[in-house]
Amino acid sequence: MGQFFHRHRGMVPYLLIGPGLLWLFVFFVLPNVQMLLYSLSTGTLLQGFAGPPAIFDVDNFPGSVSRFWGNFVNSVVYGGLATTLCFLIGYPLAYAIAFRGGRYKSLFLFLVIAPFFTSFLIRTISWRIILGNDGPFLGIVRDVLHVVPANFSVLGTPLAVVGGLTYQFLPFMVLPLYVSIEKVDRRLVEAAQDLYAGPWRVGGAIAGGVGGVALGAAMLIGLGYAQPIGDGADPASIVGAAVVLGGLGAVLGATLISQAFLRVTFPLSLPGVFAGSILTFIPAIGDYVNAQLLGSPRTQMIGNVIQGRFLEQNDYPTASALAFILMAGILVAIFLYARVLGTDELTGGA
Repeated sequence: MGQFFHRHRGMVPYLLIGPGLLWLFVFFVLPNVQMLLYSLSTGTLLQGFAGPPAIFDVDNFPGSVSRFWGNFVNSVVYGGLATTLCFLIGYPLAYAIAFRGGRYKSLFLFLVIAPFFTSFLIRTISWRIILGNDGPFLGIVRDVLHVVPANFSVLGTPLAVVGGLTYQFLPFMVLPLYVSIEKVDRRLVEAAQDLYAGPWRVGGAIAGGVGGVALGAAMLIGLGYAQPIGDGADPASIVGAAVVLGGLGAVLGATLISQAFLRVTFPLSLPGVFAGSILTFIPAIGDYVNAQLLGSPRTQMIGNVIQGRFLEQNDYPTASALAFILMAGILVAIFLYARVLGTDELTGGA
């Protein structure tokens, strides 16, 4: 056997990759082909489905988009906000672990992944208890601090859904960021500092302020607490939130962001930013558990529609079309994101 492999060394890579390719073919390619056939079919589970090659019902695709456009918007908005929050929380955390963790790095990384030792469903139900009307969160902000009205509720709102998504997928952002930041050569940072790449007071304040304003407006509008135009428009609330977060961002930017970070650390960590964003956004945009347990009918995401159409209504053509549209949209978004970010190391451009 050893002599056979020695004489046919060129076959070894194909033999090693063969089981993985077979697994992908059986459990990914074939199901997607079957789903594609269903998406071009008509009929019901009881009456049977009529599809290719006899029938190609392409109307399932535009019809599904028009019927469930609001759910697509919810998925993109909630997934985007959760990914942004994961990045804003995860990057400082990963940076601190990589640069300041010392001998406790392993402990900190364990704490990051510790929630994975508990079921996804159990963690979501725990968030339902925490955010409930009698839970500890409202017990503090409503009953103790009195910063929200007495009738304020979190469950059933976009805030609860985005909060749950952010919590669930934060480790997917932190770990790639940590790996990327850990690879940064400290000598490059020191060299940049020796070349007068010091504090970035004015620029950091401006960048932080602009980012805070954008985040505040996006959060308030995306979570449905205020509308910029139309009936019920509340521009004053949007401006107020933007001013508060803009001021906070300006302070943080002026005190924490340096030119060495902008010119060395952050550019070298872009592969981690790319990987973390993708690993967070893809499962967040397709999630349905958080919207089901923490949200309401108004906050249903496209994953809830697909799940209901497949398992409850047995509407396989519509569910398959929605799944393909979601997958195609994600692939296009990833391609554009990679082009804009220029992550050659990950996209094969090097």
